[in-house]
Amino acid sequence: MYRQGTEPLAGSNRLWPLYGAGLENFGQDGKPIETPMPQYGPDQLLVRHDACGLCFSDIKVIKQGQGHPRIFRDISKDPVVLGHEVSMTVVGVGEGLRDQYHVGDRFIIQADIYKDGVNYAYGYMIQGGLSSYGVIDQRILNGDDGNYLIPVQPATGYAESALTEPWACVTAAYELKYRAGLLDGGTTWIVGTPAAVGREYTIAAGFDATSHPARLMLTRVPPAFEAWLRERAAALGIALIAVDDPGGPPTAADDIVLLAPDAALIETVSPHLADHGVCALIADTPLARKVNVDVGRVHYNRWVYVGGAGPDVARAYSDVPVRSTLKPGGATWFVGAGGPMGRMHVQRAIQVTEGPATIVCTDVSDLRLDDLNASFAAEAAARGIEFICLNPMNRDAYGAGMARFREKGFDDIIVLAPIAPVIADAATWLAPCGVMNVFAGVARGTLAQIDLSDAYLKGARCIGHSASSIDDLRFMLTQAESGTLSPNRSVAAIGSLSAAHDGLQAVLDTSFPGKVVIFPHIVEMPLTALTELREKLPTVYAKLKDGREWTVEAEAEFLRLMLP
Repeated sequence: MYRQGTEPLAGSNRLWPLYGAGLENFGQDGKPIETPMPQYGPDQLLVRHDACGLCFSDIKVIKQGQGHPRIFRDISKDPVVLGHEVSMTVVGVGEGLRDQYHVGDRFIIQADIYKDGVNYAYGYMIQGGLSSYGVIDQRILNGDDGNYLIPVQPATGYAESALTEPWACVTAAYELKYRAGLLDGGTTWIVGTPAAVGREYTIAAGFDATSHPARLMLTRVPPAFEAWLRERAAALGIALIAVDDPGGPPTAADDIVLLAPDAALIETVSPHLADHGVCALIADTPLARKVNVDVGRVHYNRWVYVGGAGPDVARAYSDVPVRSTLKPGGATWFVGAGGPMGRMHVQRAIQVTEGPATIVCTDVSDLRLDDLNASFAAEAAARGIEFICLNPMNRDAYGAGMARFREKGFDDIIVLAPIAPVIADAATWLAPCGVMNVFAGVARGTLAQIDLSDAYLKGARCIGHSASSIDDLRFMLTQAESGTLSPNRSVAAIGSLSAAHDGLQAVLDTSFPGKVVIFPHIVEMPLTALTELREKLPTVYAKLKDGREWTVEAEAEFLRLMLP
């Protein structure tokens, strides 16, 4: 009856309200509360939350409380219910929706919900999965991107489907698309320097009748190149704007082209990049010092620095297109690989077709590295992949293990540690045409010292990524349901709804190498590592893969025992 959604509904709704910043404001007396069952209207659905993964994004809300950028109300009076990694089953259908939905239908949800341009994220502005039941309204069913619910096949596991949400963020990081030229219809800003005078610059593509910016800002451009630009702009109908001060353009720029810049100029103009902006460095000599790069905006705003020797500006974009996929047969380094998201990246790198030949995983926790090695080393070896785990705290072993990569570098570096010096150090290990992806959620304004000479002298690129789209989530669910990638391998600990407080503390303390999953409808169960099931629930443990990995079969046995 549970799987069909036809079991008798509870008389009340248990949930975890967050009244302000800090875990002390999560719940009441460290426990969930009971509220009346939610009422749903004729164009709404009542859903049962079956499983909910705990995420470090939840910790950010707990730390910031009402100051979080996705919270737009007084949560002391109208508290937030967290939980955006959630799988759900329809248990009530409004009369106006009965030709579209049925009791027992299963879904996951794209948490980033927009209606009329307003963000109503699930688990933020809309009550999330750390509750027994929730109401799906027209903001979700008929939002700006259509329907934010994604159907789940009946045989798919509850934890498995819930964890497609964080997994979608991982797979999306390798599907990023970047422009190979100036933004058509955008704003381009070209800034010259005394060192650029005398060079015969041009733009061979993206500045013609086929494609060109709508606005062109010019600052200290060498006279000959400025004359050419003005002539072309007049012929193409491009609006020209003279900007005297490189620190104060009148608008943000989609493309900033710097001619023979120094580090100070790069730092001055970079804050004026628009979202998804590209800064093209045209130079052929090394910078005198490293650049303070806002890696938070590389991550959240998708800034990217490209470069070339010139004189053709277009080739700074096209000669080494920005790549987000891992280089087939290359060397990949995962920095901070031992956490839940790091493990997903590592698992994907091993299982993807045409993946890297060498994978290096580093983490400051031997416990996490040992678990990572136990989980993936044999599988990597079976696929012919060299798999190396190193702890930088063990300096001698780390130095010896990394020494072989210093000369040639890494083709791909995925940084999962939100620490500026770690990001800065990682950048020094890039191979020619290598790519560093700042996946870790570092705050905007976080500066890392990076030698951006590498952008034009060796074609290195630094990219970043945050969140996922509804298409990413659909794609990841397809990957899970086809058996291509298994989110179940990410589960490290489970518990009932009452265990959510301890679960979030565990996320904060990085107590587990994988994900914590809460099952809101089981009987009381404390937070429990999968390895503890050997003693506590031996028949469930017997159905784990290799005694360590969650499976659909283990979940079925778990629910058989633990549902009331």
